[in-house]
Amino acid sequence: MAALFSADWMNHLKDAWNAEPEVKDKLAEINFDSVIYCGFKDEENPRGVFVVENGVCVRAGAWSESDPPANWDMRADLKDWLKWVEKGIGMMGMGTAFATGKLKFKVGDYKAMLKDPRMANPFVKSFGLMQQIETDELA
Repeated sequence: MAALFSADWMNHLKDAWNAEPEVKDKLAEINFDSVIYCGFKDEENPRGVFVVENGVCVRAGAWSESDPPANWDMRADLKDWLKWVEKGIGMMGMGTAFATGKLKFKVGDYKAMLKDPRMANPFVKSFGLMQQIETDELA
């Protein structure tokens, strides 16, 4: 098991991402490049980083101050992340999580992303990939 957002956990997510054509290939079709941070709402700094080039995750790990600036910085409480890791979250659940403030974006335009199914569908599927990772709460 890997601790949520640890280097090991993020690299498991990277492997799952790159093995899933509905995420990697669909994002490659729109030349998606992004630096994505993940973390907790009550912390100033993120915990994990995910670097995507042309749909492919080229680097993942624990966040450090030397990481490039984020295009997306997603935050939630530990209990919510763990619920999504265990049970997944669909488009409706994600919309509800955003609307109720359970999922926050410190960086990134969630509403614009949702309006573009070429991004929204892979984004939701990427959350489903988290279910493939055996997760400890925190290191």
